[in-house]
Amino acid sequence: MYSMNEELIKNADAYYQLAEQKAAHYFKSLNNQVMQKTFVPVLTKDIQSWKHNHIHHHSILSFFSRGKGKPNTQGYHNYIQWLDYTGKLDNYLDRSISYIFMRDLGKALDSAETQTRIRRVVDSLKNNLIQSTATNRGVKTETFSMAGLYRLAQKEGIESTMIWVLNKLKTVSSNIPKGMDAEQAQRKLIKIIAGVIMHEVEEMADEISPEERTQKLDEAIRLGYSYGLTYPFIDDLLDAKVLSANEEKHYSDLIRTTLITGTVPELGEWTGENVNLIRYIHSELRDAFEYITFHLRPETRKKFFEQAYVFFNSQEVDRVKNLSNANYSNEELFIPVILKSSSSRLIVRSVISAPEDEGFDNRTFFYGIYNQLADDFADMYEDLKEGRVTPYTYYLKYHDKRVDLINPFELYWTVISNLIHKVYHSDHKACEVILDRAINGLKRFKERMGTEKYNEVMKLFFSGNPKFNRMMQNMVRKADDVDFFDKLLRDHMITILKNERREQEEFLDTIKTVRNQINNVLNIPKIEEVEPLIDAANYSLEGDGKRLRPIMTWVMGVNEYGLNSSAIVPLLRSLEYMHTASLIFDDLPSQDNASTRRGRPTLHQAFNVSIAELTGLFLTQKATWEQASLDQFDSKTVLNLIRYSAQMTEVMCKGQAMDLESKGKQLTLEQLNMMSFYKTGLAFEASLIMPAILAHANDNEIEALKKFAHHAGIAFQIKDDLLDVEGDMILLGKPIGKDAENNNSTFVSILGSDDARKEMWEHYCLAMEALQEMPRNITFLKHLLNYIVNRDH
Repeated sequence: MYSMNEELIKNADAYYQLAEQKAAHYFKSLNNQVMQKTFVPVLTKDIQSWKHNHIHHHSILSFFSRGKGKPNTQGYHNYIQWLDYTGKLDNYLDRSISYIFMRDLGKALDSAETQTRIRRVVDSLKNNLIQSTATNRGVKTETFSMAGLYRLAQKEGIESTMIWVLNKLKTVSSNIPKGMDAEQAQRKLIKIIAGVIMHEVEEMADEISPEERTQKLDEAIRLGYSYGLTYPFIDDLLDAKVLSANEEKHYSDLIRTTLITGTVPELGEWTGENVNLIRYIHSELRDAFEYITFHLRPETRKKFFEQAYVFFNSQEVDRVKNLSNANYSNEELFIPVILKSSSSRLIVRSVISAPEDEGFDNRTFFYGIYNQLADDFADMYEDLKEGRVTPYTYYLKYHDKRVDLINPFELYWTVISNLIHKVYHSDHKACEVILDRAINGLKRFKERMGTEKYNEVMKLFFSGNPKFNRMMQNMVRKADDVDFFDKLLRDHMITILKNERREQEEFLDTIKTVRNQINNVLNIPKIEEVEPLIDAANYSLEGDGKRLRPIMTWVMGVNEYGLNSSAIVPLLRSLEYMHTASLIFDDLPSQDNASTRRGRPTLHQAFNVSIAELTGLFLTQKATWEQASLDQFDSKTVLNLIRYSAQMTEVMCKGQAMDLESKGKQLTLEQLNMMSFYKTGLAFEASLIMPAILAHANDNEIEALKKFAHHAGIAFQIKDDLLDVEGDMILLGKPIGKDAENNNSTFVSILGSDDARKEMWEHYCLAMEALQEMPRNITFLKHLLNYIVNRDH
């Protein structure tokens, strides 16, 4: 174990014991209410009043007048549109935002100021949802895409922060080990970031300046990420059994030492097969911890460490429990749940250094177990399968052997009764929202588990209260308007993340498969008359090229337009021949004077300058010959393609000439954009337009493709400029710093790295928006864009 001062350990344990005492007092109160079944008459009365807003008796005519049937909530955009169409969206958002104000912000709903703030959020959210679900030529604008998030960041002036956090999320996702759910980890992390932002916005004064708002939002995102990291890399990691027993103990000791001493220990020598994972996590969590502690105010610092220790230690207490142990007391089962569920949210206010709020602390403390018991109920069979000890799994296993065990479902309804009448003082709206949420939880559980399993569960957990059970099941069957936006958003986010991962895997698989196919057809057979040039050409073609351009052509031609794959092989060759020729010219001493390309000596280094120049010319002509060999298409179409290709080559030469003329000169951003499009964007355009020409695509589609290629090409060039400054020579396969050495104007030299990144993301967004104008959903191009801005070579 890491060494610690004994006094510090005693202080931490003493505070934990105080927290335990408070939790024990709360549990004793709840236990007494469970024993007396006080929740039954109280909630029966509440339900009788509540149901008038939720049990609707429709006439036959009303079914016709409603026009549209209720869609499945899995269709996010359609469901929002249906709510708006039926006039339900306002109430739906009002209960959803009210719930978030109670759960995440610790607010009471009987305050006029809180109601005003809720109304403001509802109006803003409603406006954004209606806009985002508007149909644009059959394509939905996705707010939760990277482009959508970046556009939101631009409105707040936090573009650099958004770029930072998107990169962080990508890195975290790529480091989630097998045995953990990467989508859930990302979702939790995003949820925590959003929660911290909500807290920060709630604390902002109405008259805050735009500059201060930007600064606070920047800090909130970074603090949210820093705190949110603890979920995948502490809670989930330790729960997932990814680490060995020795690694788990070593890692837990490291976390405990950090929280007790306030300093992250050095990792030291790590014994175990997860050393690389732990090194990454240690580095990332250390940076996160130091960022949080740097921003803590002196008056909230002590509270932060106390609450963080309670949170961690209560989880550890639960984590070491074994479901085979039949002797846990009710206190041992429920007190850690009270502690971890309340402290996790109390920490957030410490993280953002919010002022003391006794009302918030009390409400959050009493509220936490409600949320945790609802989550544990929903997950009980998955937890049982994994052998986790929760109040529900323990009751499932031992209820018929231990008559002293408290029924956790009865305690759950007792917590609800206690919240409504003792914490929120019988406030009508608080009662409405809490009961909405409870009935919605049962509906979702029934839908997921199926009626038969659901009835079996209800028979067990409601066995002592058959009359109350009948009433609740009647509500579950008949009640309407109890769904919540955060649940819809949660399901939507998980769907997006899973689809993104699946599409990305398909994208990478396509890239790999098609790249291999293209590599197999590039070699030029030797002809005695030009053998030295063919040797030189094949030397250049054999380099480890990405083959992006012919891959784009193959995907568009075969997958999108249905062209025969063998019929377009000459076109694939021609594109790579033209691209390789441009690289040969680019590397010449008269231009960039590069020494390596694709991890090998450049052509003029391996052969000589004269051979390199002639080889570039040879490959250009060879590309035209290949295009003329497209004999499975009509001659007029092929002539149109060759004419288009010649025009593109002409303009690309103009771009290279502009590049040469610009050496030593300071270009404007407009000039640099134009030159980048000529040098890079046009090659992307040709890769998309040539198969479109062969497929006789309509003019609107071709224009959308050109627009996409324009912005994708510039984004690609900006990323190249950034990699020339920040990249890894081994990954790039060429030296870095060549632009500065050659005195080239680049996006980095003109704008600086930060603003160059913003410019890249602006073109990323414009390219994504161009895709929405396409009559077809081309996921390959979306992931190509993601690759362009995220690549490391």
